[in-house]
Amino acid sequence: IFHWQANAGTTINSQILIKVANCAESINGVKEGRWKNTFTFYKPILKEQANASEFPQNFLGVSLQEQPDKFYMAISRQRLVVEAESSMQTIMENLQSYRMKLAVNCEGLQYRLGDFRLRVGKVVPINSENLRGIVMEMEYLPISSWETSHLIMSEFFEIWKETLEKRSLPGHFVHVEPNFSEFGLSDQYTSQHTVVQYASILARMAATSKSSQATRN
Repeated sequence: IFHWQANAGTTINSQILIKVANCAESINGVKEGRWKNTFTFYKPILKEQANASEFPQNFLGVSLQEQPDKFYMAISRQRLVVEAESSMQTIMENLQSYRMKLAVNCEGLQYRLGDFRLRVGKVVPINSENLRGIVMEMEYLPISSWETSHLIMSEFFEIWKETLEKRSLPGHFVHVEPNFSEFGLSDQYTSQHTVVQYASILARMAATSKSSQATRN
């Protein structure tokens, strides 16, 4: 999973997203439809401050389109990913143990390019069109081993990068190499691996946003 890093002095806008999607079509990408994943940042509701150590301070709740019956919780500080039934969100609301700080959607178009699937989308707060970022998922369908498919995906990304560079866009896609073993995840890729990558990307986006705000202030 990649995120768009704008060049210094430039901002992310919807025109960049349109041009990136056009690049997928220019290399014979076949449009398969739309996709959307939802990410919710939670913080605990502490009735007594003495209980603070018993609860994770913050965690990311994740709903993936490809796993509609599941709800994932990424607790970065403890390097933990928990998979639960989708009803977990309702249970948390009823228990009033956590409250939502922010919820964002990553949504856009999905393309098929031979054995690869490419998803390009925007990061926007729920019920808002305020563009927070651009993300891209790249998937090599025949192989589920992260290590085995890594080289093949790197070669494909180089072709993709060359295609983007021809458009002279004000930025580029960045991939932060995840350390899945820290979260106890194996080489066989699962939805939990996807959650770990998104947690890292969204944390970076939040840090960049705070940094730019501090600079302006």
